[in-house]
Amino acid sequence: METKILEPTKENIELAAKVLADGGLVAFPTETVYGLGANALDPVAVKKVYEAKGRPSDNPMIVHIARASDIGQLTPMLSADIVNVIDNFWPGPLTIIVKRKEGVPNETTGGLDTVGVRLPDSEVARALIEASGVPVAGPSANLSGKPSPTRAQDVIDDLNGKVDIILKGDDCRVGIESTVLDMSAEKPMILRPGIITAEQVEAAIGKEVGYDPTLNVDPRDMEERGDEFKPKSPGMKYKHYAPKAEMLIVEGEREAVKKEINRLRGLNEKLGNKVGILFFEEQDFIEAAHSFFAELRDMDKQGVDIILAGALSDVNGVGFAVMNRMLKSAGYNIAKV
Repeated sequence: METKILEPTKENIELAAKVLADGGLVAFPTETVYGLGANALDPVAVKKVYEAKGRPSDNPMIVHIARASDIGQLTPMLSADIVNVIDNFWPGPLTIIVKRKEGVPNETTGGLDTVGVRLPDSEVARALIEASGVPVAGPSANLSGKPSPTRAQDVIDDLNGKVDIILKGDDCRVGIESTVLDMSAEKPMILRPGIITAEQVEAAIGKEVGYDPTLNVDPRDMEERGDEFKPKSPGMKYKHYAPKAEMLIVEGEREAVKKEINRLRGLNEKLGNKVGILFFEEQDFIEAAHSFFAELRDMDKQGVDIILAGALSDVNGVGFAVMNRMLKSAGYNIAKV
């Protein structure tokens, strides 16, 4: 397949929108990460996304809409709490899990009776979705398992020749995927952490918001117990965000972590290994979110053999979200000091 790589001009957005409406695939920028779009109501188009990404078919997709009112195409009813969340956080990096309408295909929801919906705050993304006239299923525009793409070149590296169009926009402002908030049950629950935190949602709706108990738990531990686990959100079940290099997270008191990373770097360099270091400034969680995936991809290009990463505090909600990605990237490979 020949992929057109286009600047997001008005004419090119209209061309890409027609491709979406006709069942094609378009990669596009959002404020979180680049998405790979298909008509969410067209099961054949959605299957093409799984094929392009090499994505497991029980991994549900997030559906992107152009206006808050468009959520009515996807769910039969909205509670007062859902309306509150929409009013406070849309457009923005928050996905809401709601009961799905009958017309939303299993291919989009991973066979679940719920669907994740998001209204991005990227003007390019909203213009594309609006011009297409359809809700757009948009998982991250990368090969399944690789670090999420936050720059156009990341998308080109992974998907050139696999999709119809790549809209080459700006680098993503946020840098990690949206918070996923399950509003389909009585107690709101965060299934995937992001820069919108449980505390912020609690302040908006006046209700306690929980975290899914499987977050930051090695999926292999659940497999050993024989737990049947069907993900309600992307990023919950399968190995995600993995660089080519082996990655080790060093966890503990900050100075001890620095010392251990330096020790391990010295040992590995003596063995002839090329070492990459990920060590974010204390409390700079927003910058860590913005830079994390881009730094992993840069280390891939540099041919790094091992990545040594300093753990972030998970007391802060954004720190917890970045640690969620870091743990999955490292395959839960942790050294405590």
